Amino acid sequence: MIIDEIDFNAMYREHLQRANRSHKTADHWDNRAEEMAQVCANPNDPYLQQFIAMMDFTDAESLLDMGCGPGSICVAVADKFKQVYGLDYSTKMLAVCRRRAQQMGVNNITLIQHAWEDDWSNIPRCDITVASRSTLVGDLKQAMYQLNQHARLRVYTTHTIAPTFIDPAIIRAIGREVVTLPNYQYAINVLAQLGINPKVDYINSPNTHQQAIDYDRFEHSVSWSLGALTELEKQRLQQYYAQHKQQGKPISAGNHGWAMVYWDKVDLA
Repeated sequence: MIIDEIDFNAMYREHLQRANRSHKTADHWDNRAEEMAQVCANPNDPYLQQFIAMMDFTDAESLLDMGCGPGSICVAVADKFKQVYGLDYSTKMLAVCRRRAQQMGVNNITLIQHAWEDDWSNIPRCDITVASRSTLVGDLKQAMYQLNQHARLRVYTTHTIAPTFIDPAIIRAIGREVVTLPNYQYAINVLAQLGINPKVDYINSPNTHQQAIDYDRFEHSVSWSLGALTELEKQRLQQYYAQHKQQGKPISAGNHGWAMVYWDKVDLA
């Protein structure tokens, strides 16, 4: 088989299925909205600063932010546009985004409850479309296609670099099987097969828990990504943490780097 014969979107879906990645309900994100507002929407967040620095706002008057969450991107850059749209399927995320916009005096933002799988026919087209940390979707090809079709000028998306959110050594230490997820390489190849040749850059977003970070914050970071831990898993995690502290090793939850995959709007058939 040669590369042109590979259906990368089908391969992506198969990888997602093998990972047993369940669809996250709106309730799941409702429960995380407040904390994400504090962490992901922090103006000093290195990820957020680097994402915005990579954007080209030339001649752009409108922005569509798909999977906007608490408004990390759309609220932060609203002053650069005449009109901004934030889309998310979590009502609590939209409520937090609305509150943050009001607190920051942003009055040019329209929020729409919308999922990737919903009908896009009534979603407005904008000069720039973005999908920040929201691209682990069921159908990657359709998602990238919609972002391109709803952009007039440019599209910006981010995808994970590492195949796991947590260091595999930690996952093994607590007794779980290491399950990998699709990363940014799928997006590049899916886009190429759509007829889009994107640019790729990298965002260094460290989430390293060094010696000064206490165990509770370390455990919280691990459970945030892996879900609730059993008592046995907590005991094993404590042993992992104590051993690394004793040996003077840095304690890192994992690689939280992201790939920025972006392109100029392409007219597709």
